[in-house]
This record gives sequence, structure tokens and C-alpha cells, in this order.
Amino acid sequence: MCDYDNAIFRLATAQGAEPEDYTGEDGLLYCGSCRQPKEAYFPEGKTFFGRDRHPKECDCQRKRRETLEASHREYKHREEVERLKRKGFTDPAMREWTFENDNGKCPQMHKAHAYVECWEEMKAGNIGYLLWGMVGTGKSYFAGCIANALMEKEVSVCMTNFALILNDLAASYKDRNEYIARLCSFPLLIKANCVRLTIFGMERGTEYGLEQVYNVIDSRYRSGKPLIVTTNLTLEELQNPEDTAHARIYDRLTEMCTPVCITGENFRKARAREKMERLKKLLNGKEICL
Repeated sequence: MCDYDNAIFRLATAQGAEPEDYTGEDGLLYCGSCRQPKEAYFPEGKTFFGRDRHPKECDCQRKRRETLEASHREYKHREEVERLKRKGFTDPAMREWTFENDNGKCPQMHKAHAYVECWEEMKAGNIGYLLWGMVGTGKSYFAGCIANALMEKEVSVCMTNFALILNDLAASYKDRNEYIARLCSFPLLIKANCVRLTIFGMERGTEYGLEQVYNVIDSRYRSGKPLIVTTNLTLEELQNPEDTAHARIYDRLTEMCTPVCITGENFRKARAREKMERLKKLLNGKEICL
């Protein structure tokens, strides 16, 4: 709109004067609180139904409008973040895997922060992480922190695991390509718990499972979008696969993802110790066998 059209719009949507408002020496209405004009004259020679002036925001009105607009933006933002988390997490517990809830015991957590801060560069360069290390060191939590932080930026992320992917593929044989295409549509895909596929016990056999996992990873590779994977395998095991089928998968992963060794304390063992200590305190030194 031009200035004149904007003035007409303000005139059409104008609100009445407040009791404390007053008329200034220039004949315009002024706000009784901020002492700023609530009217302005039309450009010379222009009127609207005989009126020579139109409403204008005073400082009070502007602040109220900006507050309402900010509140509406925040509401729409929270609504979008909630939608992304419903869509992107396969386990509700993942919502709690955030930087705010981090216990500070993972020495590599700064690399998760860096990934989020440099997300645009990571996305443009198709750079992912291969998070490896001992069981219980917080690899999935590390990845979940990245997922939650990016969702807060309204970036769509899918965090799932290979077992669920294989189950979904087996259940939707006819729609397999569509399912893989959906996984590739997310700007970031996170796959947790990538272990030796022989333990999955797929009804169709290990070869079938290996082929499907390779198809998903290769499709993601060809989509040009980053992938984050967590695994209990060591780099030596990844670099020395047991057979050709595993070699294809591991080669793709190491090509797409930068290895990060997670060396945090085994939080499962730490949690078990904490529970034991709480139990001992509750029992208040009673003689029992633990």
C-alpha cells in the first residue's frame, strides 16, 4: 500500500478516543499517556469523505500492537515446534533430550552445539556425524540434543532407529519407495542404534535387512541431505567389515558422516548406583542383603 492507502486503512479501523486523550494546538488528537499524536493530516489536497486527518499510532498503541504480534508469533512458533516433534520423534522420551537437561558429563557435547550453530553450513555441505562409543555413554542423547535444538529453529528432523525402519519397510512392502522418499524429505535424518544387523532377527533374513538398510542410507546419500548415526561399533569394526554387505553400508556411512567418539560416563551404570544409594538411605541402615 502507498502512504495514502495506509492512512485510509487506519481510518477505517480506528478506535475511539480514550478519556485521558486531548486535542493539541495543531488540532490533532493526542494520547493522554505518552503525549504522542493519535492522528495525522492527509497530504495537502487529499481527503477521505471530507475528513482531512486519519488515525496514527501513538507510542502506547504501537507497544500494545508489537506485544500482541510478538505473542502471536510465539504462539505460532510453539505450535510449529510441537508439530515437528510429533512428526519427527518415534519415542516421546526424546523430547527431553535437550541441551537444557544435559548433565554436563559428555566431553564432546560442544560438538553438538557446534553442529546446531553451523546448521546451514552442515546442510549445504551434506555433513553428518557418526557417533560411536561404548554402550550407555549418551550417544543417542547427544543426537537428541541436536534434533530438539534444530526443531526449536523450526527445522524438520526425523529421529528413529534401524529396527523401526526395517519393521516399517516389512509392513509396507508396496509403499517402500514412498516410505524411503519420506525419510529423505527431512532436512536432517538421525538413526540411532546402528549395530550388527544379525541381531535384529528379521523374519525375511539378514540379507534382506542389510539390503534395505543400504537402500535407505544410499537414498539419503543421493538426496544430498545430512545423516547422523549412532553406533556401538568401533571405528576399527567399521573399517574392517565382516562381509561385502556390511562393507557397502559402512563405506557409505563413513563417507557421509564425520566420526565422533563419545566418551562420556556410562549413565546407565551411574543411574543404577544412584538408585542403590537412594534405596540405602530409604532403608536407613537396616540390615538387609543387597
